[in-house]
Amino acid sequence: MAAFLPGSLAAQDAVPSSEENAASIVVTGSRIVRDGYEAPTPTTVLGAEEILTNAPNNIADLVNRLPALAGSATPRTNLGQISNGGTGINALNLRNLGPQRTLILLDGKRVPVATINTGLVDVNFMPNLLMERVDIVTGGASAAWGSDAVAGVVNFVLDKDFTGIKGDVQGGITTHGDDENYRIGLAAGTSFGDGRGHFLISGEHAFSAGLDGLPRSWYTGAKRFRNPDYTADNGQPEWLVLENTGFSTIAPGAIVTKGPLRGLYFGENGVPAQLNMGDTVFDPFMTGGDWEYTDFGKGIQDMDPRISRQSLFARLSYQLSDRVEAYSQFSYGRASTSMRSTPQFNFGGITIQRDNAFLPEEIGLRMDELGLTSLDVGSWNADLGGIQTDTRRSQYRYLLGFTGGLDLFGTDWGWDISANRNVSKIFNGSNAAITARYRGGIDSVRDENGVIVCRSTLTNPNDGCVPFNILGTGTVSDAAKNHVLGDNRLRGTLTQDIFTASLDGEPFATWAGPVSVAAGVEHRREKLRSHVDELSLVNSYWAGNYKPINGKYNVTEAFLETVVPLALGESWAEELSINAAIRGTDYSTSGFVTTWKIGANYEPVDGLRLRATRSRDIRAGNFSELYASGQTNTYLISDPFRDNEPVSYFEIRSGNPGLKPEKGDTLNIGVVLQPNFAPGFSASVDFFDIKVKDAVATVGAGTILNECYRGDTTLCGLIKRNAAGLITEIYVSPVNLARRSVRGMDFEAAYSLELSDLSSSLGGNFTLRGLATRYTRAQSDNGVAAPSSSLGANNGGTPKWQYMVQGTYRDDRLTASLTGRGLSSGVYMTNGIECAANCPASTPENPTTNRNRIDGALYLDAFIGFDMSETTELYLAIDNLADKAPPVVGSGPGIGSAPYGSSATYYDLIGRMFRAGVRFNF
Repeated sequence: MAAFLPGSLAAQDAVPSSEENAASIVVTGSRIVRDGYEAPTPTTVLGAEEILTNAPNNIADLVNRLPALAGSATPRTNLGQISNGGTGINALNLRNLGPQRTLILLDGKRVPVATINTGLVDVNFMPNLLMERVDIVTGGASAAWGSDAVAGVVNFVLDKDFTGIKGDVQGGITTHGDDENYRIGLAAGTSFGDGRGHFLISGEHAFSAGLDGLPRSWYTGAKRFRNPDYTADNGQPEWLVLENTGFSTIAPGAIVTKGPLRGLYFGENGVPAQLNMGDTVFDPFMTGGDWEYTDFGKGIQDMDPRISRQSLFARLSYQLSDRVEAYSQFSYGRASTSMRSTPQFNFGGITIQRDNAFLPEEIGLRMDELGLTSLDVGSWNADLGGIQTDTRRSQYRYLLGFTGGLDLFGTDWGWDISANRNVSKIFNGSNAAITARYRGGIDSVRDENGVIVCRSTLTNPNDGCVPFNILGTGTVSDAAKNHVLGDNRLRGTLTQDIFTASLDGEPFATWAGPVSVAAGVEHRREKLRSHVDELSLVNSYWAGNYKPINGKYNVTEAFLETVVPLALGESWAEELSINAAIRGTDYSTSGFVTTWKIGANYEPVDGLRLRATRSRDIRAGNFSELYASGQTNTYLISDPFRDNEPVSYFEIRSGNPGLKPEKGDTLNIGVVLQPNFAPGFSASVDFFDIKVKDAVATVGAGTILNECYRGDTTLCGLIKRNAAGLITEIYVSPVNLARRSVRGMDFEAAYSLELSDLSSSLGGNFTLRGLATRYTRAQSDNGVAAPSSSLGANNGGTPKWQYMVQGTYRDDRLTASLTGRGLSSGVYMTNGIECAANCPASTPENPTTNRNRIDGALYLDAFIGFDMSETTELYLAIDNLADKAPPVVGSGPGIGSAPYGSSATYYDLIGRMFRAGVRFNF
C-alpha cells in the first residue's frame, strides 16, 4: 500500500539535504530516500494523529487491524499454548506467512525475540507515548534490513526530538462489566547545552484483568467431527459441524468410555448416573442429550489472560561537534501474564479396578454381574480446574552510537556506527498434574485396616502416594490435589549483541540528478541459555514438560544500496529512477547467502506513478528450530489404524541444527494516483506475490499419522505406541522441505477535505481513509502430503478479503472518528463440498461436509475527543460499537484446549469495549 496520506498520515519522510544528514530520518522501505523520492516497495504509515485517534491500550492492537496483517499471535489467540510459552505474546504477522517472517524494528534497530520455544518478537514493550509513526513495509526487505524480512518489516519510529511533558491516563471496561483495564504513561523531553544535547524519558504501566472462563451468551458448543453414519455410497457428508455438542468419553468427574457400562458417569460427590448420549455420537463427540454436562468449552479456561506490563525508555544525545553527534539509549520492558488454561483431559485410557476404594458399591455389584474386572474411564478433572499458567518476560536494551557527516568524493556524506546489547529474560511456569502421581493416586484400595491407600503403598509404605478420587466432582481432597499437582518451570536468558556501521551519500550525479548510495556492515551474536525442572526433562507432567534450549550463533553482513535517477522533467517522464540493493550474509550455522532487490519508480505524468520491485529475501532458523531438545505438547488425535479412535498423546518437537536459510522471492507491482484535479485525494493499488522455498516447516503430527496410514513407512517410525497399541508419542522436527506462497492485491484510498472549501460557514477537516487486501493465493506444501490451500479458511487460514475504512472529523477542539473493519466470509475446508444429502463420495481431495461456510464480520469502532484546553484532551473510544457476537466456528476434530466454538484469530470474542481517558501535552 502507498504511504501518501496528508498531515499526520503523510507519506514517507524524505531525507534532508546532505548538510543535515546527521539528523536524517531513514524511511523503512529503503535505506535511501531523497527529496521527492518515494520508495518502490509499498509502505503503509500509521501517523501519530491516527494512533491518538484510536487510543489503543497497546499499539499492537491498532497495527493488527491493518488488512496486510493476518493470523498474528495475540494474548487472546494463545490461550492453550502452555508448552511453547506463548501466553500473553503480541507477535505481528504480515501476509499470514508466520510472525517469524516479519522483521520488527525500533527506530531501524532489530528488536530481539521474547520467547524461547517459538522465537517470536513481543511488541508489548514498545514506548507508546513517544511513537511518531509506524511504518509497515509490505514486501520483502532483507537486502535493506537483513534476515527475517521475508514478508516485510514493521518499524516503530520514535519522536526523538520531543520537547515538553505529556501523559496519558486511560481506563477501560466491556459492556458486560468485565475485562477491566487501564494504562498510565508519562513522557518528557528537553534540550540542554545550548541545544547541542537532548534527553528523552518515557514510562508506562498497563494492566488488563482478563476474563475468567467464557462469560458470554454466544457460546453454542459448536464442534466439527466425522459423521458416524457416513459411508461412501449413502449420500451423507463425511464431516459434520453441529452446535450443542459435548463429549462422549470425558466428564467433569469420570465417565465409562466402553463396554456394557458405557455412558455411566460419576457426578457431584460421586453419585452415579447414566448419560443421555444424544442423537449423534462419534467418540469423543456427542450432539444433543446431556452435552452441556460433559462439555468444557465454557467456564474452565480463561478467555482473556491477566496481563501486567511496564516499560521505561530513555535516550540521550549530544552534538560533540558540528559534524559528530553521540547518542545512547536504554529501555526496559516487563510483561507478566497469568491465566487458567485448559483442563487436564483424558479421553479414556484411565483404568478403574474392581477393588477401587472409591467405587460405589452398587456399581461394583453391577460389574460383578457383568463379569467386569475393570472400567475404562475418561475425565476432564473439574476438581483440578484449568492449568494455572504464568509467564514473565523482561527485556533490557542498551545502545551506544555516533552519527555525523564527512566530506568524501567532493560531496557531503552521512555515517553512523553503533553497538547494541539486548537481553531477554524469560520465565514460563505451569501447575499441572504429575502423571505418575495422578495415575497412582487413582488406583486406590483399602488396606487390611480398611484405610484407603494407594495400591502402590501396600508394597512401599513410604512412597508418599495420596489417594485421588476421580469418580465424581467435589471428591478430590486438598491433600490429593497438592500431591498430584507440580510446578513446571523454565527460565532462560537470550543475549543479542549487534555492531553496525553505515555510510550514505551522493558521490556523483547523472543527467537526471544525484545518485544516492548507502553501504554498511553488521555483525550480530546471539546466545540462549535456559534450564528447567527435573520432572519436565522426563515428560512427567500432563502438559508443560518444558525443555531447555541452549545454543549460539553469529551473523556477519554487508550491504550496498543505490538509487539512480534516469529521467526528470522530461516530456515522457516526470521522473524515472531505479533502486537496487544487495546484501551478503554469512551465518555461522549455515554458511553464506546473498539477498538482493531491484525496483523502479516511473512517473509518466504528474499525479500518476508506477512502481515495481523484485527481491530475494531470507530467513534462517531460530533457536527453537535449530536447538530444541524435545518440547512436549499434549493433544487429542484420531487414529485411522484403530477406526479413528481418539487418543491423547505427546507431540515431541526437536530442533534441526542442519537447517538452511529459507529463501523468499517477492514481486510487487503497483500504481499510485494523486491527481491534480482532485486535491486531497490519493489512491493506490499494489499486486504482491511471495514465494518461499526451502521453508523451515514442521510436518504436523496429523499429517505424519495419516501419511503413515496411506503407506509412507518412512514416517511410521516417528509414531510410538504402548503395549495396547495406543499412540503415546509422535516426534516432529523442522526441515527445509516446505514451500509457501501468498498472492493478492492491496488497495488504499484517502481523501482529505477542508470543510471551509464547501462553505465559509463550515469549519474543520474531514478525512476518509480506506485500506483493503484481497488474497488470491495462500498455499503450503510441506513436501510430504499434497499441497494445501488456506485461502478463505477463516478458522485459522487466510481470509480472502480484509478491510478497514475510517472517517475522521477534526476542528479546533473536537476530534471524532468512526471505523469499520472486517473480513469476508470463508470456509472450514478450501476444497470441501457442502451438502446435506445426495453427497458424492468424500475424498481427501474433496471432502464433504454438512456446513462449510464461516460467516464474515464487520466491526464498528468509534472515538470522540474534546480539548478542554490547549494542553488537555478528554476522550472516549469504543471498540465493537454494536457488540457484535462472533460467528460459529466449530472446534475440532483435534482438541488441544477449551473448544470455544469460534475463533479469536479473526473475530472479536470479547464484545463492546469502552476506553476513556485524559491526555495532556505541555
